[in-house]
Amino acid sequence: MEEQIKEAIAAGLKTLYDQDLAADAVQLQPTRKEFPGTYTFITFPYARFSKKSPEETGNELGAFVQENAEAVSGFNTVKGFLNLELSETSQVKQFAEFFNGADVNSSSLFEIEKTGKTVVVEYSSPNTNKPLHLGHLRNNFLGNSVSRILEAAGNDVHKVQIINDRGIHICKSMLAWQKFGEGETPESSGLKGDHLVGKYYVAFDKAYKAEVQGLIDSKNLAKEDAEKHAPILIEAQEMLKKWEAKDPEVYALWERMNGWVYDGFNATYERMGVDFDKLYYESDTYLIGRDRVLEGLEKGIFFKKEDGSIWVDLTDEGLDEKLLLRKDGTSVYMTQDIGTALMRFDDYPDLSQLIYTVGNEQEYHFKVLFLILKKLGYSWAEACYHLSYGMVDLPTGKMKSREGTVVDADDLIQQMADTAEARTKELGKIDGFTEEQATELYDMLALGAVKYYLLKVDPRKRMMFNPEESIEFQGNTGPFIQYTHARISAINRKAQQLGVEINSIDFDKLERIHEVEKELIQQLGLYAEKVQLAAEQYAPSVIAQFVYDLAKSYNRFYTEVSIFNESDDTLQQFRVALSALTAETIKKALELLGIDAPMRM
Repeated sequence: MEEQIKEAIAAGLKTLYDQDLAADAVQLQPTRKEFPGTYTFITFPYARFSKKSPEETGNELGAFVQENAEAVSGFNTVKGFLNLELSETSQVKQFAEFFNGADVNSSSLFEIEKTGKTVVVEYSSPNTNKPLHLGHLRNNFLGNSVSRILEAAGNDVHKVQIINDRGIHICKSMLAWQKFGEGETPESSGLKGDHLVGKYYVAFDKAYKAEVQGLIDSKNLAKEDAEKHAPILIEAQEMLKKWEAKDPEVYALWERMNGWVYDGFNATYERMGVDFDKLYYESDTYLIGRDRVLEGLEKGIFFKKEDGSIWVDLTDEGLDEKLLLRKDGTSVYMTQDIGTALMRFDDYPDLSQLIYTVGNEQEYHFKVLFLILKKLGYSWAEACYHLSYGMVDLPTGKMKSREGTVVDADDLIQQMADTAEARTKELGKIDGFTEEQATELYDMLALGAVKYYLLKVDPRKRMMFNPEESIEFQGNTGPFIQYTHARISAINRKAQQLGVEINSIDFDKLERIHEVEKELIQQLGLYAEKVQLAAEQYAPSVIAQFVYDLAKSYNRFYTEVSIFNESDDTLQQFRVALSALTAETIKKALELLGIDAPMRM
């Protein structure tokens, strides 16, 4: 129907003003709610061709479109905005095209052409020296949702992560465990492995600060010098050298402690509902990166300083010099990122795009990485993209990690589940549930609340996460949308019990439909468009807004029209069918955000 209208507008511009505009170039937007109409076409740019005011141009073009597009029953022009009103017959016909009987999952609404492109999305990518925190939640939910959206938009998507399993930060946890751990394990402590290792990262920092202060007090050193010469830091640096030399004792400890962390991470990922198709490990990729850096040095792309460290000069590109290998030959983050990029393009030869989901504090890092890859002669460097996102704050302030005041992801999810339980019981939404069903619902609502709250905001913006607000059952929240889906599911079950048949509706018998039903049909028709827009912008917030608007419209429909008290059988069938397709669309949109849609509440 939209295509028919675009073709009529293009024909009108040619017939009336001799202006050529391809139908697929015609831009339509939803009509504002205060004016009659479904689609709006802006006429301001065409007044210079018509030699008339934008309003007169709109009236002429509107009359032509009404005459030549069967779907258009009327129009109104407000200044330079031509609002096109659709006939009820065309809207019912449009719904009939969307609806495919009781098998709503196979609706044409959800059909999107394959692009033939392969996309790799990296997300999570934690360090193995501490558990996941609130910032990791935004990262994981954003990366996972963008992966789902890109796949829904027709791409072949692979979800990956790089596990930062080596480096000085890992050695700090290992050394602290050696010094202070007394053989403590996840089993003996009752702690998840990632939490146990994180405990010793905090212990290292505490000991380090004490030694720095001791050097300042006893040797009158400047703070900067004291920080470099603290004995525990020097020990950690020596441990890193031993690790790179594959010292058996250090390597065995590294494998053991990383194993604890992986078990902990996997439990968190499972509860979060995120997964990966392939894992990369920095301990593998840094060697490839180091070899490429040494090759680049030989070719004169990089340079060596007097102390033996290797650098790249990016001053011609408006940046500065960047360290690639330390003077002792050990690697830095940039080294492993070069190696990881090479491995991914080897693993996926047809890769069209490599997306890095990493916080905006790393924007400079990725700008440098992509420039280095270009300097090394890799044409595919142009296909690398940094999906940058802002910091997450809580009402209590910015997150920290070394001091042990991090907002832990496991704790936050459990607190949200506890809150969901309290709210759900308070509202009486679990009548008839078994204990297992109720617990499953609490987790579903908790994750729906957190994911939706974090994803509804443009990823580039820094945001405040308000746990209390996120779990509300009213307003722009995950639980409100989840409750709407459960409400519609209850309607569908009741319709089946009453024997309301929706597989063979005679849509020709529908003489009149309600305004809110027209609104729902129009919004359903936006699904594929919104998926494509969200994919182009890497923005789950587009889907979040779409599904929230759809849920709001359905709740207005539920309030303003009757389903089971409707005496017209065909109209009742139509309303049940409209409800069923709306529920499926809400479910699919929530799936794109990684959120489960409950059938009962």
